[in-house]
Amino acid sequence: MTTMEISAHIQVVDEEGQLLARAAEEAGTDAKVPTCPGWQVRDLLRHTGMVHRWAAAFITERRTSYQLGGEAPDIEGDALIGWFRQGHAALVETLTGAPLDVECWAFLPAPSPLAFWARRQAHETTVHRLDAESARGGAPFSPIGTAFALDGIEELLCGFHARSRSQVRSDVPRVLRVRATDAAEEESWTVRLSEGPPVTERGSTAPADCEVSGPAARLYPALWNRLPFPEVTGDRSLAALWREKSAIVMG
Repeated sequence: MTTMEISAHIQVVDEEGQLLARAAEEAGTDAKVPTCPGWQVRDLLRHTGMVHRWAAAFITERRTSYQLGGEAPDIEGDALIGWFRQGHAALVETLTGAPLDVECWAFLPAPSPLAFWARRQAHETTVHRLDAESARGGAPFSPIGTAFALDGIEELLCGFHARSRSQVRSDVPRVLRVRATDAAEEESWTVRLSEGPPVTERGSTAPADCEVSGPAARLYPALWNRLPFPEVTGDRSLAALWREKSAIVMG
């Protein structure tokens, strides 16, 4: 990952955090978040605001091992939105000012810790921006670029769900294909399911029992369980298994 790619991810963190805060203002902190059942916008702001501060602390304090985040403040309304904006701005400043060779803890493979945190917070913030926008009551989502969506699919399949924590498992070996239909060169992933963690390979490397496909910007939030899959062919129970078991456990 080049310096330019890190910079591009930081720009996404900046832009998506501003969109999230704007959507939260429009919806109000009492609004329900349809994409996160049981949550209101206040829960979303507290969660994402804490994650931003948690991520920044690893870089600023050069933390080399996992540590829990702090507690969200007991504030509401405009004060909570302001608190979110403050932590978001501090994260962008931290990522922008960090040396490229900064050493700190990371939990997915990456060329460097800074590359990891810039990418992870870009996707963290984008997914939760979708959540905030879903609370506005039917207004369309802000667009997601195809290249960024493909990057997010790659991070999710080859990063998060390569870990032992992934619960997407099958008693009988099965194969799920994920295919983006709008990439310049068709992008696909072959996800081998078994009793262990999923094993994802780039490309169509095996016949699939089920395929989920569609434009990358629709597949990306669908794989994060924010939207339905654009298209499902084959054994739909595998798409249902993904829905049921793919929630991410951090750490």
